[in-house]
Amino acid sequence: MKCGILGIPMQTGTQTPGCVMGPDAFRCAGLADHLAQLGHGVQDFGNVTPAHWPERSHSNPALHRLTETCAWIDAISRAATPVFEQTDCPIFLGGDHALSAGTVAAAAGYAAQKRQPQFVLWLDAHPDLHRLDTTVSGNLHGTPLAYLMGEPGFDGFFPDLDHTIDPAHVALFGIRSVDPAERSLIGDRDLAAFDMRSIDEHGIARPLRSFLDRVAQANGRLHVSFDVDFLEPAIACAVGTTVPGGATFREAHLVMEMLFESGLVTSLDMVELNPFLDDRGKTARLMVDFCGSLFGRRILDRPTLNI
Repeated sequence: MKCGILGIPMQTGTQTPGCVMGPDAFRCAGLADHLAQLGHGVQDFGNVTPAHWPERSHSNPALHRLTETCAWIDAISRAATPVFEQTDCPIFLGGDHALSAGTVAAAAGYAAQKRQPQFVLWLDAHPDLHRLDTTVSGNLHGTPLAYLMGEPGFDGFFPDLDHTIDPAHVALFGIRSVDPAERSLIGDRDLAAFDMRSIDEHGIARPLRSFLDRVAQANGRLHVSFDVDFLEPAIACAVGTTVPGGATFREAHLVMEMLFESGLVTSLDMVELNPFLDDRGKTARLMVDFCGSLFGRRILDRPTLNI
C-alpha cells in the first residue's frame, strides 16, 4: 500500500516539554525505510504548523494553552485530509495525544465520504475522556476522545465537528489511570474498555478479535491511536505520563500483528513520544518496530532488535 507520513510536532496538550521532537525522532529511527523494506510506498508530507485561532478563555482556570491547542487541532484536521485522499494509510507522528482531535476528525470526515462508519482503537494508559470542565490537571491531551465523541462543553472552544464518533465504535485497551469523571463517562456511554486487570485475567487477543469482528461486519474504517504510555515503562521510557503495569513487548506486538492480519486499519497515530526522556532512541526504535508488525512484518522475518 501507499503510506503517508505526517509529522505533528505539538506539545501544547501537555506540560512536559519534548514531544515537539517526536516526529523527527520517528524519522531518525528509520520509519520510512522500515515501511519501504516491507514493500510499501511512502510519501512524507512534512510537518504541520498551527493555524491562527481566536483567543479563547474558559471558566475552568486549570486549562493550559487552550487557544494554541485549538489552533493545532484545526491545522491538523486540514493537513490530514489530503493525506487521506492521496494515500492508502496515513500515519500521524506526534506530538502529544491532543493531536488525535484533529487526525480522527479528518478520518471521520473521509469515512463519511466513503459512506463507511469510522471505528477507533485507543491504545493508551488513559482514556482521554475529560471534558473541558472536568479536567483537573488542565492538560488538554486528556480531552480528545470526549471531544471526538461529541460530548458537551467543547462548542465555541474546539473546532466544530462535522462528524462525531459513535461511542459504540470505540474500544479502549490498556487503560490503568482513569479519573472519576472519565470512569463515569465510560459507564454512561457503555464504552468497550479493557483495562490492564481485564487483560491480565483474560488476555488481549480475545477482546481485540471481538472488536475487529465488529469493525469487519460493519464494513468500517479503523483508526488506531497508539500512545507510548500504552506500553510498560520498563520497555518504553520516552513518555511524560508513564504509568506502571502497561502492555508487554509481546502483548503489543500481538496487537499489531492481529491488526495487520485483519486488514482493517486505515490510519494510525503514534503519539506522546518524548525523545528528551528517551535512552539513546530506544523507545523511538521500539515504536518503529511495532509499526513494522502493523504493516506486515512477521515473527520469522523480524531481525533481532538491538536495544
